[in-house]
Amino acid sequence: MGSVLQLFSEYNIPGAFWVNIQLTLWAALFSLILGVLLVVMRISPISSMRVFSKAYVEFFQNMPLTIIMVFMVLGAFAQLKLSFSDVFSVNFFWLAVVGLSFYTAAFVCESLRSGINTVPLGQAEAARALGLSFVQSASEIILPQAFRGSVAPLGNTFIALLKNSTVAAAASVASESSSLMSEMIEYHANSIVAIFLIFAMGYVVLILPIGALTTFLSNKLAVRR
Repeated sequence: MGSVLQLFSEYNIPGAFWVNIQLTLWAALFSLILGVLLVVMRISPISSMRVFSKAYVEFFQNMPLTIIMVFMVLGAFAQLKLSFSDVFSVNFFWLAVVGLSFYTAAFVCESLRSGINTVPLGQAEAARALGLSFVQSASEIILPQAFRGSVAPLGNTFIALLKNSTVAAAASVASESSSLMSEMIEYHANSIVAIFLIFAMGYVVLILPIGALTTFLSNKLAVRR
């Protein structure tokens, strides 16, 4: 117990978890927006949009996240000169957010597509019979029901996003939890078990409420057919 208290007094462990939480929240927002656009393209009557959306999903679902994060630093930043701030720590934070967002959007798209598959085909046909355009039927009829039917897979996607935020270390985000854990192990090798338990329990505390909320919303918003 004493070693745990010493570690907390010496290192800003809550601050490291807060960085991961911020990465997760921003990436969740941007990946949700991009994921909705991708799933609309996936069901679009325009074939080129369907092909692009499918190619995007296949590419990012099969690409290791670490490679994407390394590319954000060595490719997007170093070669393409993409920069969000003159402050290195802020710049690398947003580069990590972009990488996480592009990666997670593919899984958001597939989660929403699973929800769209639960919407009866007759509802889309009825929308067309009423004279609604594709955008109107997608935004007013299909997507609202798809969100309700995909609460569980979306929840699992965002839980995975929270855990994936530890890969931000590959994008030079030195203040997040996995970077701090490596530093603590380097200087306190005799406290590896305590360090492991601190970070393991930290993620359990963060993930359990998301799982509980997902289960509650899934049952509450389920479409009764």
